[in-house]
Amino acid sequence: MMIEKYEESVLEAANFLKSQLFSNNAKLLPTIAFLTGTGLGNSTKSINISAKVSYKDIPHFPVSTVESHRGELLFGTIYGKQIMVMQGRFHLYEGYSPLEVTFPIRVMQELGVKYLIISNASGGINLNFKAGDVMIIQDHINLTGHNPLIGRNLDRWGIRFPDMIDVYDKELTQLAINTAQNYGISIQKGVYVGLCGPSLETPAETRFLKQIGADAVGFSTVMEAIAGVHAGMKILGLSTITNINNPDLPEKATIGDIINIANQASENINIILNGVLEKI
Repeated sequence: MMIEKYEESVLEAANFLKSQLFSNNAKLLPTIAFLTGTGLGNSTKSINISAKVSYKDIPHFPVSTVESHRGELLFGTIYGKQIMVMQGRFHLYEGYSPLEVTFPIRVMQELGVKYLIISNASGGINLNFKAGDVMIIQDHINLTGHNPLIGRNLDRWGIRFPDMIDVYDKELTQLAINTAQNYGISIQKGVYVGLCGPSLETPAETRFLKQIGADAVGFSTVMEAIAGVHAGMKILGLSTITNINNPDLPEKATIGDIINIANQASENINIILNGVLEKI
């Protein structure tokens, strides 16, 4: 897709939301966005929801095809702060391009979002983790073979070569850690590696990922995080560990099992989300 056409589509989607939901009242525009991962759609129950919009009703917006991804944008408030929530994301393995995967991030940017909280369900590689843990993402490794910034740069969206040494904001990370500790939530910290998917990892691949420093693995997040950094957003990454990948004792993982564990952990994600948003 030509970048000019892409920009035009983003602006049309953003203007649609502004006209439908905010009547061009800038005070109602969201400054915080929360992107929910697989099985984590229930992690938003503390938000006072004022509007819901189906993805299919937003011009040019992609549509979720994955089980447990509801395909709705929620708008509302929490602690008096304006927030928007994506219930369902898009993945490279669905056939979407990096630009399509990050289309919502650009819409958020046009709406004025400054804080981006990304959650996902991931497989644990660190054998000190256990299913149900929440891992604060401290850094990531992009092994998808893709990047949403390839092509001509739009200077008004961000610089040509954004620095990636601090993708995940240290202040937001500490707020998340403090909240988890205050509520006795089992919290981990680590490196998330993003793959293309949808096939899960072989034992040999898991050994390789462990050797290069990965603590958890999944099929999302890195595209959105790269676009978020380019957009100048402060980012918090939360991974729910749904299973443990031990290459010496491999066990099959099903999408049903992954969703069940993520659903069980959604309450902890909700608590952490509340604690962070209260302090922003």
